[in-house]
Amino acid sequence: MNAPDSMPEQGHKPKESGSKTTVPQVILASASPRRAQLLRQVGIEPACRPANIDESPLKQEDPVAYSLRLAKGKAAAIVDALKNTGNTDNLSLIPTLTDLPVLGSDTIVVLDGALLGQPRDTEEACAMLQALSGRTHQVTTAVAVWHQHRWQQAVSTSEVHFRPLSEAEIRAYVATGEPLDKAGAYAIQGYAAAFVPRIDGSFSGIMGLPLFETLALLKNVGVTPFN
Repeated sequence: MNAPDSMPEQGHKPKESGSKTTVPQVILASASPRRAQLLRQVGIEPACRPANIDESPLKQEDPVAYSLRLAKGKAAAIVDALKNTGNTDNLSLIPTLTDLPVLGSDTIVVLDGALLGQPRDTEEACAMLQALSGRTHQVTTAVAVWHQHRWQQAVSTSEVHFRPLSEAEIRAYVATGEPLDKAGAYAIQGYAAAFVPRIDGSFSGIMGLPLFETLALLKNVGVTPFN
């Protein structure tokens, strides 16, 4: 879904004190260092708050609907937590974190219509990579933003083309440990870049946060880079 058209609200711009303290512009409902890194790459400073929700898919749930549900669920969990606890960060430069937009995101890997989650062990990681070998699969990342009692959302889907992989390559890659906490058992920004001759879509979306779509949503709530 494309970001809805609306007039930007008054911006949440980063400020600096005499000690150069960076003030968060958005609350990121994630513990992912990759998502935080991507936001900082384009000049958006996040306050990271991991969201603990049930990520089990519903019966016969469409993969895109599943990803959107989780993105909104993560953000909603942090919104509820902040309502209950307020600002626990003791940041004197902003009145409360509850004033900031809350951003949730979820990334899924889909092969032949089936979800590939994080592997449970090294053998499952090897099996996933063998299934992806020489094939094209889809990576969808959904983004949801909550601000002032209003949701916005967007979805980015990319196609990732894997070259054929030998069993020795797969086992050597799994032995690095990189695939074990990644959906689909690979990280395109890591060693697995050697497996991908081409993508059609968003590199940042495959990493976990499509920056074009995310920045469009944040602009609608007054959060912009380069200020």
